[in-house]
Formats: sequence, structure tokens, C-alpha cells
Amino acid sequence: MTKAIFLLQKINIEEKIKNAPNNGYQIGVTIGYLLPFAVLVGIAYYMYYRAKNRKDFD
Repeated sequence: MTKAIFLLQKINIEEKIKNAPNNGYQIGVTIGYLLPFAVLVGIAYYMYYRAKNRKDFD
């Protein structure tokens, strides 16, 4: 079941950029593709920073 969902969600970025009407669309596709990754990296860094600076009260 998971494979079927993965195959349905697979996005071909190269095809979208090739069929793009203008450069603005290409930039939007690129940003939309990279933004979720950037957000996850930001969240991971925030969690790391909070864990590193946590004060333990033993």
C-alpha cells in the first residue's frame, strides 16, 4: 500500500520545468521543491540548538 501511495505522489520536476510557460513558473517549482527540505533542516537545527543549550537540574 505504501508503495502505491509513493508512486502516486512522485513528482517529476524535470518534466514540469521543461513544460513551464515562463521563468517565473520554473522558479516557483524550484522553490516549492526545496522549501520543505529547508523547513525540515531549520526545525532540526532548532531542536539541536535547544538540546545543546538545555540546563539539566539533577
